[in-house]
Amino acid sequence: MSSALDRLKNLTAQISSYELERKSNLKRLEELYQTLEIDKKVSEFDDLFLFKAINLSGLSLADEDLGSIKEGKYAQIIAIIYDKDAKVKNKNVSLGYYGRAEKLSPNLKNEIIAFVLGWRFEKSFRTLEHYHKLLAELKSFPAE
Repeated sequence: MSSALDRLKNLTAQISSYELERKSNLKRLEELYQTLEIDKKVSEFDDLFLFKAINLSGLSLADEDLGSIKEGKYAQIIAIIYDKDAKVKNKNVSLGYYGRAEKLSPNLKNEIIAFVLGWRFEKSFRTLEHYHKLLAELKSFPAE
């Protein structure tokens, strides 16, 4: 019985730590939203999560070279909108343009990367919540 109780305690602690991390991430993300002046392009913070994806040009997000500068490229946060009714389904929107990547201060570079990673972290939670909502709706359909 104690091993089942220990597993339950560990699972509860893990869920709790995710929620704490998520709250901390959201707070930092909202700060960066203003610091990086993304609020000038997207007036409501929650509207950021309507985008399908957010990418970064000029800086690497790859595990093996996170934050490395792509020489000759411009640092830019790019959001992707999906419009099922449009002729071109995906549309890129610039959320922030920061000039040549090699000229960025280390602090600004880190803030830009932190914003994109933080957005992706929160978006994954919202996607999971949406997935569970869809499954619940599916279960409510009568079986044929």
